[in-house]
Amino acid sequence: MLSFKTPTLPLKTDSKGTIRVGGTRVRLDTVVYAFNQGYTAEEILSQFPALELADIYGVISYYLNNREAVDGYIRQQEKEAAQIKEQLESRPGYQAFRQRLHNMKTKRN
Repeated sequence: MLSFKTPTLPLKTDSKGTIRVGGTRVRLDTVVYAFNQGYTAEEILSQFPALELADIYGVISYYLNNREAVDGYIRQQEKEAAQIKEQLESRPGYQAFRQRLHNMKTKRN
């Protein structure tokens, strides 16, 4: 007789509210993005070898069953990232710093 046990969801929220997969630094949105781009779980594993294949399948399954909530979380993460980018780019000296980096890159090529 088979016995069934419910698998534990491999998602953990860090201190800043970012959801990560398993005990890794790989974010939920990274796995979901790759999946939505057509990557298989095995292809995602090849790009993020710190992950476990079962965890990737678990994340995909969770996403497919909770798409609206996960997509909402991802939109919120994108909004926060855009705000941080805007704050950084508005700092004095940011454009000068970017120009110096560009000049260094151009000089090397």
